Amino acid sequence: MQFPDYPFQGRRIEVRPGVLQKGVLQHVLDEGPRDGEVVLMLHGNPSWSYYWRHLVLGLRDRYRCIVPDHVGMGLSDKPDDARYAYTLQSRIDDLDTVLDRLGIDGPVTLAVHDWGGMIGFGWALRDPSRARRLVILNTASFPLPAAKKMPWQIAFGRDLKLGELVIRGFNAFSAGASWIGVERRMPAAVRRAYVAPYDSWANRISTVRFMQDIPLGPEDAAWPLLEAAGRALPGYADRPAFIGWGLKDFVFDHHFLDGFRRALPQAEVQAFDDAGHYVLEDRHEVLVPRIRAFLDAHPLQAG
Repeated sequence: MQFPDYPFQGRRIEVRPGVLQKGVLQHVLDEGPRDGEVVLMLHGNPSWSYYWRHLVLGLRDRYRCIVPDHVGMGLSDKPDDARYAYTLQSRIDDLDTVLDRLGIDGPVTLAVHDWGGMIGFGWALRDPSRARRLVILNTASFPLPAAKKMPWQIAFGRDLKLGELVIRGFNAFSAGASWIGVERRMPAAVRRAYVAPYDSWANRISTVRFMQDIPLGPEDAAWPLLEAAGRALPGYADRPAFIGWGLKDFVFDHHFLDGFRRALPQAEVQAFDDAGHYVLEDRHEVLVPRIRAFLDAHPLQAG
């Protein structure tokens, strides 16, 4: 299947070996020179590597762009619950496996969006020195700020059985995000690309499992990782960081942006009053050259 502005040939890596049944394969883009500085781009829910396409196209002449589709998302396998545990810890373990299979064991630029923040900063807990530069777009790596209420749309999918039925039966989350996640309406072909991987009840499992794994308190499985990542975040204040933010995001709003600004006071910040959650969709013409200039100005070896 062809997707607009996505001229990439990814590869599939076995992240969960099979014994009595087939293993689980994760789709990964590996674009750019093999000896280039690595930019690791981690998407969230309900998007996939397609979200990062403009940045990959803007960097791959010089930088090695590694962009996984999390298991259950994009062009990766979409196993049922019997074959895969849809948890934050699983995502972190998968990321370790992918990087190991690709022979990437040195420093990276960690570029994160949405759930990518929790996955990326959770992964970095194992060796924070590897996350040498940061690109942060509408995400979180710390608990819900006290002043921020959980939006009812997220609580509906996270906590109610009816929410799961609506999301898996009608692709409500992915389809809805392609409309309300942007301020600039997506072209129809782009919107179709966002929702294409989630074309059946079975293939929508991860969109709802991600929501059900959102950690809000100590009773949630992902809470210890999120808490630890939040405590560790100020430790990254000594390294280059770029923050790009759509202020019309009804989930990751100014409360989250303020949290990153406090933890990373030296970060370069580009916030847009006219952009939403999918900030790279709304303002990629500005963000891609800004991120490229940021990376060029802060080479990894200088760290």
